[in-house]
Formats: sequence, structure tokens, C-alpha cells
Amino acid sequence: MSQKDKLIERLLTRPKDFTYNEAKTLLGHFGYNEALGGKTGGSKISFTKDKDYIKMHKPHPIKILKTYQVNNLINNLRGRGLL
Repeated sequence: MSQKDKLIERLLTRPKDFTYNEAKTLLGHFGYNEALGGKTGGSKISFTKDKDYIKMHKPHPIKILKTYQVNNLINNLRGRGLL
């Protein structure tokens, strides 16, 4: 089983400890790149692929995504036919 498959399987269980780095890695497997904001970008992050983008809030100081963020990520990926 590939890393991508393991991350998808883990994401779909809606774990309480899914990290931002895991989400970033998974989105990278789908061809999305992290687009860093400017000086005032703060913790709002976009992942872009061509003209498509997925917006997220980068959690801090702990890098674990909240439940609503995990659900949003699943919905975004399902809506794009990636899951």
C-alpha cells in the first residue's frame, strides 16, 4: 500500500490527530502545491493546482487539524472526485 493510499485511508477514519503536514503531503500526491500568502497572509493557506485551489487554516501552535478541518478536506477532495 502506497503512502498516498495510507493517508487516504487514515483521513477517511476522521482521526482526531490528523496533522497539517499529513494533509499537505496528501494534497501534494494529488498535485496541489502550498501557496504561501504575503506578509499579512497569516495562517490562511491555499493549495493550488492549475486554476483550482483548496483553502485551509494552518493550525497553530499545535499542528493537528480540528474535526471541521478534516471534514472540510474530505468534502473538498470528494467534490473534486479525488476520493
